[in-house]
Amino acid sequence: MTRHGKNCTAGAVYTYYEKKKDTAASGYGTQTVRLSKDAVKDFDCCCLSLQPCKDPVVTSDGYIYEKEAILEYILHQKREIARQMKTYEKQKNEKKNEMEELNKAAKESKMKVFLEKEMSIISKPLNPFTRKAGENNGAAAEASTSSQQNGEDKNKQLPSFWIPSLTPEAKSTLVKKPDKTVYCPMSGKPLKMKDLVSVKFTPVDDKVDRVGLINRQDRYVCAVTRDMLGNSVPCAVLRPSGAVVTMECVEKLIKKDMTDPISGDKLTEKDIIVLQRGGTGFSGSGVQLQAKEARPVMQA
Repeated sequence: MTRHGKNCTAGAVYTYYEKKKDTAASGYGTQTVRLSKDAVKDFDCCCLSLQPCKDPVVTSDGYIYEKEAILEYILHQKREIARQMKTYEKQKNEKKNEMEELNKAAKESKMKVFLEKEMSIISKPLNPFTRKAGENNGAAAEASTSSQQNGEDKNKQLPSFWIPSLTPEAKSTLVKKPDKTVYCPMSGKPLKMKDLVSVKFTPVDDKVDRVGLINRQDRYVCAVTRDMLGNSVPCAVLRPSGAVVTMECVEKLIKKDMTDPISGDKLTEKDIIVLQRGGTGFSGSGVQLQAKEARPVMQA
């Protein structure tokens, strides 16, 4: 569209460009933006640091991590679980002590009531100048009703942060028993250190150092067919050797005899780990490429 066409306001049609421009200027409505290739991580980048991996490992679900980053994540989760477990045990002991004190107080109150009843059995001479039991009970009943009314009035009063007697108290929150399992940050499935498999990418040129390799767009090739690897190429990791091959190589060559071409070990279906790709600028490849931002909407 030419510059004259963008600035033309005499048209009878409300164009898409004008609608998009007005939406961005007014700040109302929901904006839907398509993510570009720069917003999607490469297939060989860590899912935590989003940087090219120096010592990559892969989970059984196909997510690649930097070994140092994922081990630090697992240790951090274990420390957090230990802290939560310590808090839970402390709360459990406090509840136990509280129940013991309540039981002890209940036993003491029962004993006190029993002793009072035993003492009341003893006959005493009546004194005509003392009040009767009914009068005492009536006075006690009046006092109790008045105290109940005062308590109800207090309960009806709203909490206040300015009057000390009406300040609401902070109630202690109950801590639930923490789950001791460490979960994968991407798939949400249980993750263990022994399940991580080392990945060995085959560089395009063995003579190029790591810094020069990172600066290149095409860095790695298939370990068997020497085809170029990228986000648009489905890849898989062979568990015994850790080599990265294309899915085309797996379907046409490896699955015929189910043997690792690098190490010569026998393979099973679980030994072929399909890598999760980030995606390209034109195809989703399993990743949602729509970013939505909710904004206030004008309603009639």
